[in-house]
Amino acid sequence: MISYLRRVFVESWLGRVAAIAIFLAFIGWGVGDVMGYMGTETDIVAKVGQRRISSSDLAQALQSEMPAITKQMGVSDASQIPPAMRRQVAYQILQRLIGQAELMEAARRLNVNVPDSAVRDEVFSLPYFKGANGQFDRNVFNARLRERDMNEQRFLNLIRDDLTTRTLLQPVAQGASASTTMATRLSAFGLQTRVVDLLRIPFVDQQTPATPDDATLHRFYANHPWLFRSPEFRHARVVVLSPTTVADTIMVDDKDLKRVYDEESSRYHVPETRDVQVVTMATEAEARAVADKWTKGADWDAVQSASKGGAAVDMPGARPSTIPSEILSKAIFAAPLTQIQGPLKTEGGWVVFRVNKIIPPKDTPFDVAKLDILEQYRKAKAPSVVSERSRRLQDAIAGSGLDSIPTDIGAAAAAGTLDAQGYTQDKEPAPLPASGKLREAIIQKIFSVQKGNQPNLLEGPDNSWYAVQVDAITPESPRSFEQAHADVLTAWQTEARKHAADEHATQLYTAAREKGGIANVAGGAPVSKGLSFSRSVPNASIPTELMSYLPQMKAGQSIMSEDGNSFFVATVTKVFTPDPQADPVAFQRVKDALSQSEGDDLVASYVDALAKRTPPTINERAVTATLSSLGFDGNTAQ
Repeated sequence: MISYLRRVFVESWLGRVAAIAIFLAFIGWGVGDVMGYMGTETDIVAKVGQRRISSSDLAQALQSEMPAITKQMGVSDASQIPPAMRRQVAYQILQRLIGQAELMEAARRLNVNVPDSAVRDEVFSLPYFKGANGQFDRNVFNARLRERDMNEQRFLNLIRDDLTTRTLLQPVAQGASASTTMATRLSAFGLQTRVVDLLRIPFVDQQTPATPDDATLHRFYANHPWLFRSPEFRHARVVVLSPTTVADTIMVDDKDLKRVYDEESSRYHVPETRDVQVVTMATEAEARAVADKWTKGADWDAVQSASKGGAAVDMPGARPSTIPSEILSKAIFAAPLTQIQGPLKTEGGWVVFRVNKIIPPKDTPFDVAKLDILEQYRKAKAPSVVSERSRRLQDAIAGSGLDSIPTDIGAAAAAGTLDAQGYTQDKEPAPLPASGKLREAIIQKIFSVQKGNQPNLLEGPDNSWYAVQVDAITPESPRSFEQAHADVLTAWQTEARKHAADEHATQLYTAAREKGGIANVAGGAPVSKGLSFSRSVPNASIPTELMSYLPQMKAGQSIMSEDGNSFFVATVTKVFTPDPQADPVAFQRVKDALSQSEGDDLVASYVDALAKRTPPTINERAVTATLSSLGFDGNTAQ
């Protein structure tokens, strides 16, 4: 993780701005050892030398970083994180802020100053702020800052702090180096290769047993009650604001669409194009030899082989303007289809060519093209529109819940009953105004809140926002044997097929251990032989369920495992280790990665040393008040 963050720190503009605000959270010196009371400064949560960390700094960091943290934890919002863990995350973020302050305090003591010219050059170099001409664009710069609700001075301060921190940390990290011996041992570990024979035994391939009597099914029903229950259903109201929902509300004047239409005339007025293959040779004799071979039926690969010393080019969709020779251009667009033409003398040599396809010209009238232009504009504009309108939606929900959603912001509302899988009582997908990860997040939220919850606007994936309110809950309940009879039979048959596959796999595994491998006992079953893998080069054909064991196994050993659909029996047939230095490029990558890892350790040690030299002082009362106001103390909902 630290290595990844260091790469982001060095290579990405956003990483450079936010690097200090991310990776120091992983250093984690003990907060409990530096707790203290700071007198009357109730709005200051911590001091490091002459630097102060305010309550607003901590609150802003928590609010900006929690969405990413909740996604890493696999939940849709912070309220689903246990209160104790929420508080722990909050203190970890506070530790990162303290680490940032330690670095800036060290820079002050060392008189490290970043001139305005360096800040300006850094901003001008960031591709995120460049316009269509590839140069810094003030309008783009202002728009990007507005999207993130950040003023210019604060952004420039972040850039300056980032440059200051890099001045301190980069020399420390670059002082690390890895030994060849260590790199060799690590490479050998990663390159150690095993060859595997594998047999897959799918459940569905087993013979379907005869239908049992009702007594057997009754017994299966009684032993598996969790399989035959009606799921919990919840009636929920949902409001979604996303690029998809707002797109149709983004309007553009026809004259602006016409301007784009005129500017992109070549896109909507396409002349005749041709797919053509062209061979250019230095002499007429060489070109004639190619033409004769081509005329006699040689395919394009053979023609290319025959034209060594010249140039053979395949030009799909060629326009007159894309052909560099005027003589050749006229000849191509006058030539018949599929006939070998030439030799033809051009400015670049002697040419032989064939036209393989003719695409007629196509004019798209404005009335048709404007729909495409409008759709593209809406798609590009929608994310920023969502950001702007989310504030209005948030205010509306805070004031009147889901009862008074503005009709002009493009929010989509829905209400209905569904289960935790997103299906209605008729087993149809619930018609939520969302798809993909956003739909999953909404369903997860519906089944994680209490009935009658206060709706809150939450940020979802892909620049979307949503709010849910649960009106009614129908608890899950058992189905009678008669109601579930068909499902009981299906489940019994599925279990019987799995049991048969298990018995077959166990017999083969036992025999494989005794007779030297699965290939010797498969009895004609299709064994996948010679599947090789190493720790650095995995094999997608080998099931992940086996990969916890295979890297530790010796040649001749067998193993049995299963996934949700099959049993597997595998035998390791060979283990060998290639020479790590046989591939110098790969070996150097390992050595560089080791150096980078050691550099990360040096950076962590350096920052830890700064904390010991200038111990932070934390105002526990101010921290607790800040966490409480945001719901991180477990007493209020986040």
